[in-house]
Amino acid sequence: MRSFLARRALRAFGRHYDYDVSYLNYLLKVSPRGFFGFRPVMALARHREAAPRDAAGAAKLVGAMHEDCGPCLQITTDMARESGMSDDQIDAVLTGVEASMSGPTALGYRFAAALVGRTADLDAAREAVRAAHGDQAIVDLTFATQIGRIFPMIKTGLGFGQACQRIRLGSRVVDMHRKAA
Repeated sequence: MRSFLARRALRAFGRHYDYDVSYLNYLLKVSPRGFFGFRPVMALARHREAAPRDAAGAAKLVGAMHEDCGPCLQITTDMARESGMSDDQIDAVLTGVEASMSGPTALGYRFAAALVGRTADLDAAREAVRAAHGDQAIVDLTFATQIGRIFPMIKTGLGFGQACQRIRLGSRVVDMHRKAA
């Protein structure tokens, strides 16, 4: 019964986002225990306590860009829009134009870029997040960055990774800049 409900929820999710959930169905079929063990990670994708919405959205996008240039990045883009992040801020992250980012977007972008790149700026980026929004926001942005990475990595590891695709932001295609990745 639990697997039946999970397959039904996956179908609905796939339809809602026009997203191929084959890798999750495969995981459910091959390792139901693994699938249900992974479900809390799916819930973690919605975690945000203190970081501004646009900072968390930027961090997820940077994480996804680091691991993917296809459907996982597209769904992360679509989810950022659905959360209320504006197209101009999503575009600024995807293209790497910091001058076009709002303060919260730039904060999340810089933190996530430093984290995935393990750059020397990470300590300063972390302190900027702490100063602006506190320790909980550091947790939020760390989780958001990793969540952006984990789905494409699992999808690729299971053999369902796809070729790159053009990322759509509403009705237009974004010419991405991969600096953050």
